[in-house]
Amino acid sequence: MPFHARVLLDSISPAHIRLTTMEVRYPRFIHSEMLTHRVLSRNSSSSRAIPIRKMIDAVRSDPAMPLWWGRNQSGMQAREEVDESTRALAEAEWKRALEDALAHAERLTASDINLHKQLVNRILEPFAWITVIVTATEWANFFTQRTHDDAQPEIKHIAEMMLAAYRASTARRLAPGEWHTPLILPDEESTLAQDARLHISVARCARVSYLSHDGTRDHAKDIELYERLVGGGANGHWSPFEHVATPLSGASEWSGNFRGWEQYRKRFPQEHASTFPDEAPIAASR
Repeated sequence: MPFHARVLLDSISPAHIRLTTMEVRYPRFIHSEMLTHRVLSRNSSSSRAIPIRKMIDAVRSDPAMPLWWGRNQSGMQAREEVDESTRALAEAEWKRALEDALAHAERLTASDINLHKQLVNRILEPFAWITVIVTATEWANFFTQRTHDDAQPEIKHIAEMMLAAYRASTARRLAPGEWHTPLILPDEESTLAQDARLHISVARCARVSYLSHDGTRDHAKDIELYERLVGGGANGHWSPFEHVATPLSGASEWSGNFRGWEQYRKRFPQEHASTFPDEAPIAASR
């Protein structure tokens, strides 16, 4: 499966602030560049969560490869691509590196070593794809920087796809008290109670899918995951709560990294640690 970008949910507040959630897929080797944009809330498929055999099979059958094979030069940008014969050599060498990584991953899973996936899968990350859910109100800086010719070709490609998807999408209007809930399907929107929709949306954003890990839609598993996420207090996994949001009254009000929208995360006083781990806890403020 190649690069892709699609809008999962697009909403606009009474104050005319647009909140957009996208699902994007790109080579993991450019993921660090996506992480530099702090106004974007993100959740991604984790190497620590993917079974080793599944990761090995995915990388072997569909490895991530560069889009543009730039010739070495000084500076951060390769302005010239190598010729066709050199590109063939480079692709062959890249695939040899992949085969080496796969061989080492297989060896590390053998019974006499038997390492955990949080270690073995790291070896395969340079050749893996990553799926990411991204939500934001402020997109202009990201699109301006990452569609520029100075951007690495792979992130430029996905940014152009995201910009096209953003421009093609029409945001639905939400009233005060209504919620932006990514990955809630239309039949669930009309039948589930509001709290259930909020909790299930959070869980699915954490999983980066509306399906459970075994490939089925299961509300009970979604709620169970939500409870685990919130149950850790300051040690909870709070980033998925950022994608779920409700309109604020003013266009200039901020909640976390969103303008004009209150993140569901901010409804929980324990959403951040207020003390060092060896200090007595104090009351957290919203």
